[in-house]
Formats: sequence, structure tokens, C-alpha cells
Amino acid sequence: LKIGGPAEFFVEPKTLDQLRGVLKFCKQNGTPIRMLGGGFNLLVRDDPGPGAVMRLTGPEFGWVESHGSSVRAAGGGTLFDLIAHAVKAGLSGLETLVGLRGSVGGSVRCNVGDKAGEIAACVRRVAVLTDDATEQIRGRDELTFGDHTSDLDEPVILWVEFDLDPDSPDAVLKRMRKAWVTRKAREPLSFQPAVRLFRDPPGQSAAALVDRAKLAKTRVGGAEVSDRNGAYAIAHPGNTARDLLKLIDTVRDKVKDATGVSLDRELNVW
Repeated sequence: LKIGGPAEFFVEPKTLDQLRGVLKFCKQNGTPIRMLGGGFNLLVRDDPGPGAVMRLTGPEFGWVESHGSSVRAAGGGTLFDLIAHAVKAGLSGLETLVGLRGSVGGSVRCNVGDKAGEIAACVRRVAVLTDDATEQIRGRDELTFGDHTSDLDEPVILWVEFDLDPDSPDAVLKRMRKAWVTRKAREPLSFQPAVRLFRDPPGQSAAALVDRAKLAKTRVGGAEVSDRNGAYAIAHPGNTARDLLKLIDTVRDKVKDATGVSLDRELNVW
């Protein structure tokens, strides 16, 4: 959304040694540290944020490799590149996630997906760095995933290994294209800066509930409920984080009054 206050420190390590050094420094000095992935499910408040924000960029944190039906991807790489690699290799399981944006690490941490499937279904192992820069590898039986959540609370996801199913590249590509069209048809237009606000309640649709409450195009300052999908907000020029937070509260209250359903926020807020 390109809004929100500045970070006290912003760090982009280029090597694993630099990354370990940042983690150790922050721990020794009591400096809070946050990992910024793609930022597509994130709202940063308007006030300056204390501590360090770290983003992993560069080749050492963006590689993807495959061996047989297994694909391993660095946490700082993009979900799009991971999916494209799997499709070209004739490996199925991730193609229904096409159109979801973010980093590999952030996507696994947040367990991205929808009714067509979640990324957790393909995860075999995850390598993390703890706050004292110790590397740990957690197997699938050591991980817990929920609806857009996981118990991955270590500062850094170094890499993720996925178990996929062999299939013809043409068949995987066909399913990917279908998933792309379906997803884009129910999202705000691509030129609109937008973010998803609410999770779907069990067995229901957040967008449908917002529509039932007749809240399409409800606006607070520069933030507006999308008329294409009521679970999303569009950010107009001049929008602030404060506008979005107030819009979330307004929509949640009115949906509760109109339908009796309490919507849970999907958007992460710093």
C-alpha cells in the first residue's frame, strides 16, 4: 500500500553471514526486529515504528531448486517464481496459488491459500533462524498450520522444502491458467492498490456478508470497500493507515449488526 510510518532501522543483508550478524546484534542490544516479506498482507501504522525491519533480497535469499518431485526455495524468493519453477518442472501442487503475492517465507508463515488449496499441504520441511541466529530444521510433523496461520514464530525462514506430484507441464499450466482467471475475477482491479481485510468465516464468505450489509464502496478518508469484493479495501491517494483501521472497525460493526456474524481481520498490522 506504500503507506505507514518509517522504521527506526531498515536492514537488507546480502549474505547469510550478514543476516546472522543482524540477528545477533539485535538480540544483544534488545532491538525489536520484524521481517518484511512481500508486504501484501501488511498494514504499517502511521507513526514511526521502533526497532529494525529486515527484508531479504539478493540471490542468496531468492533461489529455487528441484530434485525429483521435491522443490526447495529460499524464504526471500517470490511465490510467483516458486510456482513458475514447479510448473516448468512438471510438478503439481502449487499451481492453484497463482495470483497470490508475497515471499516464499511469508506465504508459508501465513499459510496462504483458499478453498482451492493451501500452501501447507505441500510443505515437507522448513529451515529457520532463531533470534540468536541458530539454524533449525523443522519437519512437517513439528509444524502446525491453521487458516492463514502457522506456529512459525522464529524471526527468519531460510528455506522451505515442498513435496509435489509429477505431472505433465501442459496439464499443470492449464490448471494454473484456470486458477489465475478465477482468482483475478474476484479481486479488485490490478491497477487499484488494495488489500484483503477479512477472513472467510467457516462455511461463509466475508465478501458476501459485506454485500448483505450493503457496504460496497463505503469510504473512510482514502480507504474504500471494494465493489468487486467486499473483503478487500482500495487505497485512494492520501489514504492513511488510520483510515484503513477505522474502515475495518466500521465494516466489522455493521456486518455484525446486519448478519450477526463477527468478521476476523486477515490483515496483519504493525
